Amino acid sequence: MEYGIEVIDGFIKLCNDGYLQGWHERNGGNLSYHLDMDEEATVAQLVKQKKGAVRSYALAAPVPSLANSFFLVTGSGRFMRNVILDPERNFGLIQIDKDGNGYRILWGLEDNAMPTSELPSHLLNHVARMSVTEGKCKVVYHAHPANITALSYAIPSDAKTLTKILWQSETECAVVFPEGIGILPWMVPGKTDIAIATSKLVKEFPAVVWSFHGVFCTGSTYDEAFGLMHTIEKAAEIYIKAKSLGIVHTITDDNLRLLAKEFHVTLRPDFLD
Repeated sequence: MEYGIEVIDGFIKLCNDGYLQGWHERNGGNLSYHLDMDEEATVAQLVKQKKGAVRSYALAAPVPSLANSFFLVTGSGRFMRNVILDPERNFGLIQIDKDGNGYRILWGLEDNAMPTSELPSHLLNHVARMSVTEGKCKVVYHAHPANITALSYAIPSDAKTLTKILWQSETECAVVFPEGIGILPWMVPGKTDIAIATSKLVKEFPAVVWSFHGVFCTGSTYDEAFGLMHTIEKAAEIYIKAKSLGIVHTITDDNLRLLAKEFHVTLRPDFLD
């Protein structure tokens, strides 16, 4: 289903693309998008069409720096596979209030649906990532890719260890995420503690692995966030396959330095030996 509104249609496409990759079992995973002023104007017609009263709720973790901001966000308990079939039931448009203490549902999330239970993580990640990208981060995407999740069982919860494995598993990785990838030990999802811990790491890294669970990726566009998730997952798959065969050689640190020079990226120096 298409609305002819780029920001809405792009949201639907990412949800469907992730489902087709097998990253969204049942109601697993969620997505949020921070609208700019021009995009707010394009969705105004949808807000006018909404039936019923506007619902308002408090936020578990206040975000005063996002006061009055608009976000598209998937629904709690709703399935990514159904977003393309019935968008207005499975995601919606919310606006943070003037103090950053709550939000209103302006469109979508029909049948009394609520935003994803991971809303605190999404909003705090938007705040954190915007602060280190000059406000360019607009997308926060959480999915459950199998290979990177499996890898988290087999390595320490250490960003350098994880990053080096991925950098050495597929040549493109060092160019796509030269800052590296963060990782958290297991924590209860949907709570403020994991939201705060993730937002601290996302200031350093564009993506954070939740051990035994999945990944949070960020980006300035839908394609950037999805592409980051896809690259991480593919590299993890390559590593697991190579490990099962028996790794006899790999990309060296000198190879990585040469790659960085040729592609004009700066690799995190403390992740190189």
